[in-house]
Amino acid sequence: MVESVPDPRRWRALAVIAIAQLMIVLDITIVNIALPSAQHDLGISNGDRQWVVTAYTLAFGGLLLLGGRIGDLYGRKRTFTVGLLGFAAASALGGASVTPVMLFASRALQGGFGALLAPSALGLLSTTFSQPKERSTAFGIFGAIAAGGSAIGFIVGGVLTQYLNWRWCLFVNVPIALVAAFGASRLLHRDHIAKGSRIPLDLPGAVLGCGGLLAIVYGTSEAESRGWGDWLVLLCLALGAALLALFVAAEKRSDHPLLPLHIVGDRNRGGAALSVGLAVVGLFGLFLFLTYYLQGIKNFSPLMTGVAFLPMTGAIILSSTGLAARLMTRVPSRNLIVPGLLLAAAGMAWLTQLKVDSAYADSVLPAEILLGIGMGLVFMPSMNLATLGVTPQETGAAAATINSAQQVGGSIGTALLNTIASSVTATYLVGRDAGSKLVQATASVHGYTVATTVALGVLLVAAVLAFVMVDHRPAAGEATGEGAAAEVRTAAWQED
Repeated sequence: MVESVPDPRRWRALAVIAIAQLMIVLDITIVNIALPSAQHDLGISNGDRQWVVTAYTLAFGGLLLLGGRIGDLYGRKRTFTVGLLGFAAASALGGASVTPVMLFASRALQGGFGALLAPSALGLLSTTFSQPKERSTAFGIFGAIAAGGSAIGFIVGGVLTQYLNWRWCLFVNVPIALVAAFGASRLLHRDHIAKGSRIPLDLPGAVLGCGGLLAIVYGTSEAESRGWGDWLVLLCLALGAALLALFVAAEKRSDHPLLPLHIVGDRNRGGAALSVGLAVVGLFGLFLFLTYYLQGIKNFSPLMTGVAFLPMTGAIILSSTGLAARLMTRVPSRNLIVPGLLLAAAGMAWLTQLKVDSAYADSVLPAEILLGIGMGLVFMPSMNLATLGVTPQETGAAAATINSAQQVGGSIGTALLNTIASSVTATYLVGRDAGSKLVQATASVHGYTVATTVALGVLLVAAVLAFVMVDHRPAAGEATGEGAAAEVRTAAWQED
């Protein structure tokens, strides 16, 4: 019999899911603040420093489809809990790192366990809240965390790095994950599928998809030192494109695809994924550049750098929960996503005017506010569209798709924009007094602004794609798919 009464524990369950999502997103930028200290402590080169971020986002993005499908097959509560415990163990390993390779490896492990955790979190949220008004509130909170949690990481990272040690930016995940795992065991429904009913995993699809993404991001990162015309760079990019093409072909033929292509074939879900992926390309690059600008050029302490990002956090929360959540059930999604991307692009355009002697209040603060408002309008409706209209058996794959777009966009954005900034900086120094601190600072800022200009272009392209692809309009009684929250607890899902 289908349940019609909402779970009375759903709002407490939302708190557990939100804590887990905050830890995942926060961990990306909390390490950005710690990165200068970790780089100095472990002797990481400028060319390799991006791998502290990229190892995490690449493993996360590359394995998300597999993680989402595992949740569909073995139960989201189970994968959610395993992901939390594994994330805690990987974080402890990273905090204890004594070599760059050990740190990179621990970050990749964090990403791998995060790939189990994230789609289960979004899937659980989607199937827990089916009433349109409650759903918009829940996704407003989730969207604010997805976009604003990154900025919160700067505050926490600044406090931990300045008053304790950069290693605590990783150790802090351990108690958070353990508390969330305990809450999950008490508040989340068991949703395991009976062993005899499970379909096999699409391992060939996982190998092709992950391999293609890895090759593309590795080729992009190597372009910094080798140049874009280097044979290895071109080989990696071509190999990545070929593997992804084979992935699509394999998914079309598979009886049990890792990613059912109709999920991304839907124009609204596809448009939402592209919007988020391209938005994050610019956002992650911005976090990296502004961190080094504020600490390296303006001599901000780690804590002050974190405080400097607070206006962006506030703008994201206000935009996501105060504007997007209220308007999501009243206006077409395109009318939120496209203006959001244009506002974010305006913020990027503001940052292209950055100079060595620019004042924070004149140059950084207005850009942060524009970016924050814009990203809140993008993330919240996009997260909602990701699982809207999807059957319970495919919610994990749908959730993994939007998460993959977010993490792969961040991975490629960090690698690409870091490569552009480093190359432009090196070119600027040719024929100039490289020993002068002012010249070095000017070269660095020039590299940042050129990379920011590229990010601006990416956001404008995203706005055009969202305008063309997203045509969803809210309807009365709209839910997660044909009664998904109720169906999840019916015959399709059985407890072991």
